[in-house]
Amino acid sequence: MELKQSLSTHLEAEEPLRRYGAVEETAWKTEGLGRNQLDIISMAETTMMPEEIELEMAKIQRLREVLVRRESELRFMMDDIQLCKDIMDLKQELQNLVAIPEKEKTKLQKQREDELIQKIHKLVQKRDFLVDDAEVERLRLPGREESRAPT
Repeated sequence: MELKQSLSTHLEAEEPLRRYGAVEETAWKTEGLGRNQLDIISMAETTMMPEEIELEMAKIQRLREVLVRRESELRFMMDDIQLCKDIMDLKQELQNLVAIPEKEKTKLQKQREDELIQKIHKLVQKRDFLVDDAEVERLRLPGREESRAPT
């Protein structure tokens, strides 16, 4: 809007244009332009009507929403993978302790066995909460497909 006013003022008063980006260096050919064509002069590389700009902005907003949903989904997946990895590591350590006959286990090994069981239980609960949160997020955000829900 400021550009159109500045251009109109310049055409009427023949004063030099104010500095606004590259406007001062741009030679505007206004002799053969009708009123509608003057309305669409812009600083953009291509000339776009306001309706076209609004449509493109709406497309960009939808794309942004899709990307935010995907980012959220990927974060849930990363957390899930890390939790599963941690659970598997603890299970492997527990399996090594369980393989030792009960009579040969030290008190420290028995305590470690109990600790591992508790840690695994906490991680499984945490993963369950994560899966529940992912499902709530999937249902909350529009445009999600059933088949893409994290497991």
